[in-house]
Amino acid sequence: MTDEQFDEVTSLRGRLEELRSEHRDLDDAITRLAQQPSEDELMLRRLKKRKLALKDRITAIEHMLDPDEYA
Repeated sequence: MTDEQFDEVTSLRGRLEELRSEHRDLDDAITRLAQQPSEDELMLRRLKKRKLALKDRITAIEHMLDPDEYA
């Protein structure tokens, strides 16, 4: 592995942790918002949509870091 590849992997791993943290935070926010009788359904939908987008990005980075050899 070259230094450039190592730096890229390190950068991807860092970004992956940031995304996972944001995903957890959104999950907590969604849970709190869903427990309250709220008039802000739009906010709840936006948070859920953002959470799904983050999950897609997390999955993409995970596949880049550990490609499935059997695919």
